[in-house]
Amino acid sequence: MTFEEYCIKKKINSTAFRTHEPERWQEWKLQFEQMHPNSFTEQKKFLINETRRKYLLVNTLE
Repeated sequence: MTFEEYCIKKKINSTAFRTHEPERWQEWKLQFEQMHPNSFTEQKKFLINETRRKYLLVNTLE
């Protein structure tokens, strides 16, 4: 799973996140690539929720 796929799974708009917070996005991407997705989620749990609220991925098919 790539970091972009992980963002989709977590309903985070990766493009908006990368555009508005490029340094944080890149830091998270590097960390994600070095650990299991579940470990990443546990480590960033509260930050993921905050990021999702800022960059919510809206499903246009619903």
